Amino acid sequence: MATSTVELDALARPRVGKGAARQVRREGRVPAVIYGDNKPPEAIALDYNEIWKQYLKGHFTSTVFKLKIDGEERLVIPRDMQLDPVRDTPVHIDFLRIGKDGLIRVLIPVRFINEAQSPGLKRGGVLNIVRHDVEVWCPYDKIPAAFIIDLAGVPIGRSIHVSSINMPEGVVPTITDRDFTVATVVGRGKQQAEEDTEATTTAEAAAPAAAAAAEKKS
Repeated sequence: MATSTVELDALARPRVGKGAARQVRREGRVPAVIYGDNKPPEAIALDYNEIWKQYLKGHFTSTVFKLKIDGEERLVIPRDMQLDPVRDTPVHIDFLRIGKDGLIRVLIPVRFINEAQSPGLKRGGVLNIVRHDVEVWCPYDKIPAAFIIDLAGVPIGRSIHVSSINMPEGVVPTITDRDFTVATVVGRGKQQAEEDTEATTTAEAAAPAAAAAAEKKS
């Protein structure tokens, strides 16, 4: 569980736009914006080295930061980080303010354990992962590192739904109108049939466009 908060110093940016952002980067900082909680956006700049250090630690977008700006503090969580397409380094960050209720919307990765103890997988079945992560509402200081699904005893044909995940107190899925599937254990023949059906559907959907393009060329 993520319970710690990382403190960083930040500077308010008086100017916005591409030119202003380039100037910030030349000064060794990363431009960013704080938004949400029904308040106006705030343009800020953070030290590049500090951001890069946090990024390399992993789980950057599920880390809560306490930003100190001109003597005031903002509790935020990264929602998006733009990376340089060549150097793969941060060039801009979007932060979401954490409101008074302390609840945030975040994607939690799903991890599977005990594959060797699944009768379905032992018999040659395949784990078909429908969702690699699950979006939840949770307190900012209780973000799960991952949801663990135990495959011990799971046979072929079994579907694993979100209701089977043991979520901590205060953590709930954002989708509440159905008990959606997270994964299934299927036979290899069924998986191949599903893949063939999907490929056929894709080809049928593309056929009219291809025919129209051929007619246009003629």
